[in-house]
Amino acid sequence: MAVDLFKNTSPDNQKEFQSLLKIVDSSLSKMYKIIIELMDTRKEGPKYKAEEEVLNFKHILEDVRLTLNNNISASGAIIKSEINITEITFSKRKLRSIIYNLVSNAIKFKSPDRKPQIFIKTEREGNFIVISVKDNGIGIDAGKFDAIFSKYYRIENAIEGSGIGLYLVKELVNNSGGKIVLESELGTGSEFKIYLKPE
Repeated sequence: MAVDLFKNTSPDNQKEFQSLLKIVDSSLSKMYKIIIELMDTRKEGPKYKAEEEVLNFKHILEDVRLTLNNNISASGAIIKSEINITEITFSKRKLRSIIYNLVSNAIKFKSPDRKPQIFIKTEREGNFIVISVKDNGIGIDAGKFDAIFSKYYRIENAIEGSGIGLYLVKELVNNSGGKIVLESELGTGSEFKIYLKPE
């Protein structure tokens, strides 16, 4: 964990000290935002409906790209998309949070053997609008599919992260009447599919 590494780093090693300080500062900032969003997931009913609006998914994705620009550049990540459904009725803040967490994780848990490639797609499937985020990262063991959506679950040896990003995503999706499906193979990559009910 970054905080533990930070504690054991000598202030004399300025380069490592400053690097870890940035990681800790970034993690705390992200955790604060996630806590606020988690609190919001409990406020359903009329307020939730009032927040919904017709969104342009391309604009949401571009916003996430800009926010994660430093992470994308540092990792050399390549993000491609196929937007078949552009307009989605949802809360802007919540949809952005879902996409941000999934893309951020795809970069964070990249394979050490290759640069991250992320493919984002929207399409209609039956009575749902499906948003899929597919990566070529480290993948997830089938035995941990349920565990990764648990509150505070952390991947082994993960330096960054609060452990509640995927929990938040699942809460937001489930509370909207949708569902999330995971397909993954260890060492190959993962695909998260978000099923949202159209209005």
